[in-house]
Amino acid sequence: MPDPSAASARPNPILPPVARLAEARSRVDVADIAVRLFQAQGYEATSTTQIAAAAGVSRSTFFRQFRSKDDVIFADHDELLEQIDRYFAVEHDDPWLAVCDAAALVFERFRERLEIVRVRDLVVRQTSVLRDRETVMVSRYEKIFSAYLRRSLLGVDPVITIQFAAAVTATHNFELRRMIRAADSSQLLDTAGLAAELHAVRHRFDPPASSQATDTAPPASELLVAVFPASALPEDVARVIENRLRSTFI
Repeated sequence: MPDPSAASARPNPILPPVARLAEARSRVDVADIAVRLFQAQGYEATSTTQIAAAAGVSRSTFFRQFRSKDDVIFADHDELLEQIDRYFAVEHDDPWLAVCDAAALVFERFRERLEIVRVRDLVVRQTSVLRDRETVMVSRYEKIFSAYLRRSLLGVDPVITIQFAAAVTATHNFELRRMIRAADSSQLLDTAGLAAELHAVRHRFDPPASSQATDTAPPASELLVAVFPASALPEDVARVIENRLRSTFI
């Protein structure tokens, strides 16, 4: 028996016919349809009944897929987080680079869906409740990155893993927003360019060097050798060494 609530909703004419004829859709498909309705009618003015009707699913199916209207717009994030979980379940030689590669995977997915992602960005920026939900969603990536590093690198200070996860997430988000909001996409990073930036973040942190306690001497570039005559005053020696160290770090 057809859902009586669906009959009262008028499918939006901006949607392609296939969007109104499909019997079953993935969560991301439904979310994309909802985003276009939000853009055309406004978030507050669009009901779950209208979304379900436009997607060709019943309200009961809609609520099996989503808890509320607030959840529908970020369905692809949920899917990506599950994909990252599966990726992290596989053993990686370098967990730090695995986190960088996971972030690049997210970037590539949004780059492939850039048109609808740009529409969603406009809707989110115009709707305070969605801006708050987006902030929460972004934090989930950072948490999944740091949690993976903490369980994969037990000997590393958790503060370092948290800092690294935050740096990777911030770099990714900056480049993603720049891509989404750019007037000319030809000058923006592709996925390979973002991966290179994230790998640079990894080398700045140099996690292996900070996590491996060894008895070997530090590299020559980290040594300071000073030779003074035996008659040198201690305060002169200290001053010269201090000045040399300061010049090294500038």
